[in-house]
Amino acid sequence: MSAPAVGPGSSGSPLLLGIDVGTTGAKAVLLDSAGQVAAVATTEYPLLTPRPGWTEQDPTTWWEAAVTSIRRVLNEVRVRERHIAAVGLTGQMHGLVPLDGGGSVLRPAILWNDQRTAEECAWITKRVGAERVIELTGNPVLTGFTAPKIVWMRRHEPDLYARIAHILLPKDYVRYCLTGKHAVDAADASGTSLFDVRGRRWSATMLAALEIPPSWLPRVVESPELTGVVSALAARLTGLNEGTPVVGGAGDQAAQAVGTGIVRTGLVSATIGTSGVVFAHLDQPAVDLQGRLHSFCHAVPSRWHVMGVMLSAGGALRWLRDGLRHDAWFKGGDPYDAMSAEAAEVSPGCEGLVFLPYLTGERTPHADPRARGAFVGLTLRHHRGHLIRAVMEGVALGLRDSLELIRGMGLPVTEIRVSGGGARSPLWRHILADVFRADVATVTTTEGAAYGAALLAGVGRGIFPSVEVACETTVAVVDRAAPDRERAAVYDKLYTVYRDLYLALRPSMHALSTMA
Repeated sequence: MSAPAVGPGSSGSPLLLGIDVGTTGAKAVLLDSAGQVAAVATTEYPLLTPRPGWTEQDPTTWWEAAVTSIRRVLNEVRVRERHIAAVGLTGQMHGLVPLDGGGSVLRPAILWNDQRTAEECAWITKRVGAERVIELTGNPVLTGFTAPKIVWMRRHEPDLYARIAHILLPKDYVRYCLTGKHAVDAADASGTSLFDVRGRRWSATMLAALEIPPSWLPRVVESPELTGVVSALAARLTGLNEGTPVVGGAGDQAAQAVGTGIVRTGLVSATIGTSGVVFAHLDQPAVDLQGRLHSFCHAVPSRWHVMGVMLSAGGALRWLRDGLRHDAWFKGGDPYDAMSAEAAEVSPGCEGLVFLPYLTGERTPHADPRARGAFVGLTLRHHRGHLIRAVMEGVALGLRDSLELIRGMGLPVTEIRVSGGGARSPLWRHILADVFRADVATVTTTEGAAYGAALLAGVGRGIFPSVEVACETTVAVVDRAAPDRERAAVYDKLYTVYRDLYLALRPSMHALSTMA
């Protein structure tokens, strides 16, 4: 399926729309064909936690929020004179959205950070074999992934399970609402435990082993590929023109990588959002045989990536912000700026205080849903600034776990680009440079995954000839933070302690997890 190309010089100065179905809200970003942001809007929605370790959302709230955000950005620009050339989608990965034959949602979506499926993961791994699962899908089966959630539904909600006709991922539910079509990109499908990452197709072997009908799963496309057009109903709701092309898009991490230009070998990104991710572009698939790194398809057609994921990164600092109720809340300032200022007054290493950021379990490198967070080394000398800096350092040390695994696979690391909300803090960027012992760069683009989704729409519409050219045209490095030798030496010592603490505390963490 293809649409007529629209070049950068075409009359009407076409705009590109990126939609990010995130964990906290739906963001819409409008770009012009030079990559300049014309408008941004975000509409939030609630996170449901019906039990400890469970996280869910009502998919209809994603669509309602997306509609609101789209209308807001369209109202900010004179879109009648500068039409929307195409739409790209991105969003949180792994979530299970089960639909019945009429397209109605059967239950709240089970999200990427939900931890209820430990038994189902063990069952799948035993049934297929641990090494065989990695051979087939490139990854171990993890609690956040989609397949164990499907098995959980079969075990615990058999009546609802019997009504399943279609299974979608979060952003693809919004695609369905926009176009009436079922489709998924290869990058997002990679995180389901049902996908052959090397072959970029659903794994018939995994589907047969888990007794999941292939008919439930959407068509697989490459990220810039056209998947449908905006329907008449969606046009009335959103203000978009009926027939506007909608491309595959990508899961949030691959789209984020496109938005920061991670589309060539040697380029690595470190993202501090709610979660933390270290992402490396690959020209050929590579698999960590121990399953500590994810091996996924990239949003760049016929390319791949590996990434390490920590579940609580910026989310850990937000948790501390909410717990401290920082004074800036009451003075009208930005609490994160105030927190960074306090943390900057504390020396590297926090005078012997370290934070383990396992607030929702951990993926890389431990794949341990029962890991728990901790401050270790507290004394009467430590105050609020120490706690803040310890969280920032603990997140950086957790990201280093992933970077060391990437280096250990022999993959080149020529440049590290940082993004996400945490990258806005100069202090956090310098901590990352010191912990990584490498320069870290920031880029011109700040809208992350939604920006990347819009670029993918531009490629699919013919505004850019390739994803690589789209990034070269729109993404540039604007700042670099270099490591300091003395601070880096402090963090090398702290990193050794950090790694030892998980092993020493793991039995206690697991015991405490049963008491929640």
